[in-house]
Amino acid sequence: MNAKFTGKLMAAGAAVAMSISLGACSGGDMVEQNGASVSISGDTIVIGSVTTNSGAAAAYGEAEVKGFEQAIAEINEAGGIFGKKVKLESMDDKGDVTEVSNAFNRLSGNRSVIAVAGPTISATTAAVAPLADASKLLSVAPAATADSIETGNYMFRACFKDSYQGEVAAKFAAENLKVKKVAVLYGTGDAYSSGTAEAFVNTAKQLGLEVVAQVSSSSADDTEYSSQLQKVQAAGAEFLYAPYYYSVAGPYIIPQARSVGYQGIIMGPDGYDGLQLTDNTAAYNNVYYTTHYSPDDTSNKKVQEFINAYRKNNGADPNTFSALGYDTIYMIKDAIEKAGDGATREEVRNALAGLHFDGVTGSFTLDKTGSPKKSVIVLTIKDGKPTYSTTVNPS
Repeated sequence: MNAKFTGKLMAAGAAVAMSISLGACSGGDMVEQNGASVSISGDTIVIGSVTTNSGAAAAYGEAEVKGFEQAIAEINEAGGIFGKKVKLESMDDKGDVTEVSNAFNRLSGNRSVIAVAGPTISATTAAVAPLADASKLLSVAPAATADSIETGNYMFRACFKDSYQGEVAAKFAAENLKVKKVAVLYGTGDAYSSGTAEAFVNTAKQLGLEVVAQVSSSSADDTEYSSQLQKVQAAGAEFLYAPYYYSVAGPYIIPQARSVGYQGIIMGPDGYDGLQLTDNTAAYNNVYYTTHYSPDDTSNKKVQEFINAYRKNNGADPNTFSALGYDTIYMIKDAIEKAGDGATREEVRNALAGLHFDGVTGSFTLDKTGSPKKSVIVLTIKDGKPTYSTTVNPS
């Protein structure tokens, strides 16, 4: 998920990444700048991780690490990779672009590290991408969804991009819900909201849907949307795409839409995860959102196997970030096995490019930008609780 505050950090992340010397290891031993000589050796395979384990986004990073650890435990129980045990070298970037750059440089300077899982949020991932390229150290971000991140060289993703959610929402509206007239409400000052909305509108038009209203707020943090929603209602929309965050869509947009008379479908992206509801749970009927994973998904047998193992080891249910973290490690495992024992960092990266993967969060093939075109889970709100609706597969 593209955490709400990450957009504000994106520009700072780019500036920091440019200012830090690509050859500096900030505490690690200097490896050849291109990392070409670093290869799998010894009786242990080390996968580094750099995640946000403290600060405002700590819950995301901590969940990812639990997913990493679950996958590594399973891999080792099954005999490891090439008969070698896998070890996780974990670092906390505190959600800070300077900290993440220093942490990544320490990992890249460690000759035993063959790949990295992380970073967590979009801003820190953007800062690491050029460092990954310079050190030729494969990095797979579990949940950094921002389209603006430069991926496809040595930075890849396990999650889909923000714009992809907009495309899937339009496909779901046209093919699953069979609606004809759609509207969109978005925040102009937020890249997550406006970018996802733009992708929805473009795809909706391509699919022959009539976009009867396009209305906006000055930011994604407003609390009053009645005037925009009145226009949506007056336009005769059957379906409203409103890509905002859970803290805005739940208490403001959805109940205000119902209060102006709009009873049609409302849909959002993964920012709806954890939707904050008012006491009137009936207002949330006919609300859907896209996400990466659902524990109620019975169409994917890997999901229940993952949940049962995670519960046994952690005494709790895994969330989306744990599931994405789990898949991230298995993606790296597949790349290492494809590259072969003794492979270099560069060879492991090349093995991941274009990889087809079947995981807990979907089946996909990585595209040229290092991002998956993957199946997407659609949840609906029933009796105030998110419930599995369907899985939308890529075209």
